[in-house]
Amino acid sequence: MNQALDQQKATPRAGMQEARQGAMPATLPQAASPAPAAARGMSAGAARRLEYAIIGLGLLALALIFQPFALGLFSVGCGLVVLAGLVNNLLPLARPGVPVRTVVKVALIVAVIFVIVTALSIGSAWLYGVYVEAQRAAQG
Repeated sequence: MNQALDQQKATPRAGMQEARQGAMPATLPQAASPAPAAARGMSAGAARRLEYAIIGLGLLALALIFQPFALGLFSVGCGLVVLAGLVNNLLPLARPGVPVRTVVKVALIVAVIFVIVTALSIGSAWLYGVYVEAQRAAQG
């Protein structure tokens, strides 16, 4: 290790070249023991399944919107599009090594946002109905 330090002092660009090439510096501490299974996070298969489930939810929502059979399915599809748009925020977390706890925490935050947005939408539609009814009563 002393030889490497002497070489870096002699040629200051050598350390920068190693850093550019992706070499690990010798001064970083190494992990003493492997992390327990719970701390390692999702496996590659679990991350792939999560990613496919998120994308599948969006595709299902689009299929329900563009189906020509039932108006009720269209309404469900409209709600699912909003939910799928919010759940897409989980896609960056669908990678191996991310703890499941983190994914669940973000999913709960997304669910709370969905409930708030839904309540605001329904509330504003109801208030608009009250406004229209008041306008009709005032005219006639």
